[in-house]
Amino acid sequence: MPRSNRIAPGGVIYHVLNRANDRQTIFESDNDYLAFLKIMRMARLKNPMRILAYCLMPNHWHLLLWPEEDDDLSNFMHAITSTHVRRWRTQRGTVGEGHVYQGPYKRFPVQDDEHFYTVCRYVERNALQANLVDRAEDWRFGSLWQRDQQATPRFYPSLAAWPLPRPEGWIEHVNQPQSESELAAIAECIERSIPYGNPEWQKQTAKRMGIELTRRTSGRPKTKRE
Repeated sequence: MPRSNRIAPGGVIYHVLNRANDRQTIFESDNDYLAFLKIMRMARLKNPMRILAYCLMPNHWHLLLWPEEDDDLSNFMHAITSTHVRRWRTQRGTVGEGHVYQGPYKRFPVQDDEHFYTVCRYVERNALQANLVDRAEDWRFGSLWQRDQQATPRFYPSLAAWPLPRPEGWIEHVNQPQSESELAAIAECIERSIPYGNPEWQKQTAKRMGIELTRRTSGRPKTKRE
């Protein structure tokens, strides 16, 4: 796939992540996973959102989303997290007993070229990476399994077409390990919420969205004597 500095038509693609507070398990049973998927489905009906990929894990989740308008992402994510927290606390009888998530969700923009495929692969092989399944497509709470069904199961959210063609042999590709450099780059983007793409696109996107690319050092600048 040739490199491109354009923004995907109809908006920026985002990887979105949130983790449970204190590494607690937020999905303890199949019903917990299915309830979250139903929440995603219902949120999408009221808040337009193109869901490109996702993976729900025992104590966190990954979403790859493609909003069309500026407010779509925040509206969709608010609908999901507020409903999920309310349901989770009510079901366990722990309303008002602290945070379910470690904080606000994290996000970073993704370029719609080979970087998009890399992030999709990262998301869809997450359960395999964590040794929860032998094959990535066997994890029933992820988009790889859902697309493999060639239908939308009950309670599952509808998936949108990708901005790029789905490569032939995609499932086998997802099942292959990712390089350390790919994983490190994605980890940095998660940590710092910086765009993931080629340097020029990354720079342009960061400037347009007011994102700081360089790390700031703490403390006052050193003098020559120091």
